[in-house]
Amino acid sequence: MAKGSLQGRHALVTGGGRGIGAAIAAALTAAGARVTVTGRNEGPLAALVEAGGAAGYALADAADEAATRTAIRAAVTERGPVSILVANAGAAESAPFARTDADMFRRMLDINLMGVVHAAGALLTPMTEAGFGRIVVVASTAGLRGYAYTTAYCAAKHAAIGLVRSLALETARTGVTVNAVCPGFTATDLVEESIARIMAKTGRNREAALAELTRGNPQGRLVAPAEVADAVLWLCGEDASAITGQSIAVAGGEVM
Repeated sequence: MAKGSLQGRHALVTGGGRGIGAAIAAALTAAGARVTVTGRNEGPLAALVEAGGAAGYALADAADEAATRTAIRAAVTERGPVSILVANAGAAESAPFARTDADMFRRMLDINLMGVVHAAGALLTPMTEAGFGRIVVVASTAGLRGYAYTTAYCAAKHAAIGLVRSLALETARTGVTVNAVCPGFTATDLVEESIARIMAKTGRNREAALAELTRGNPQGRLVAPAEVADAVLWLCGEDASAITGQSIAVAGGEVM
């Protein structure tokens, strides 16, 4: 996408303080958008703004509807109507199903599904009234297939993709598009934590733990956050107006 191609657009990125969210915010900023990032921790958000990766930030837990709506109102007051939403905030927990209780399912659904619902619910009507909008959900390959020991996470990400597909049909003639980008294992702090857990539980070294995570990726590597950001950036542009209801895997050719 050409530099400045999103000039005049206000984009809001949830979970924008680090990893994929920060990369998306920086890419949108470079394309000319005014970017607001939200998250629970002020430090990384403020650092991103200071580095020029976003125009401003607001504190909000994406799973908290009231906090999300308050953050969005503040962002609109400061930077104008939001025409791009990147619902990136998410979390992953793992355990065998026999040790996965109802509370884990609720936590995974609250952040990975309801976090999308809260943000989209606050922004969809203004987008449709304006006749333009881009909603991109950062889901996961876990929303396209199953993985062992992550039943709650997979269920929540499948639910998020179901929401994308249904909402895309409802908005198909409004000028709003709704899509999901589904990264495979990506080089983020969260994946580093997963590597550390594998090492602690199995006694493997980092190389072996990393190989376990990347064995499903034919390219044999972690995805870079910038690669996910590039896919999101394309979906946010004018030229992607015919792309809606899609779930695009960024996963090195992993078969879904």
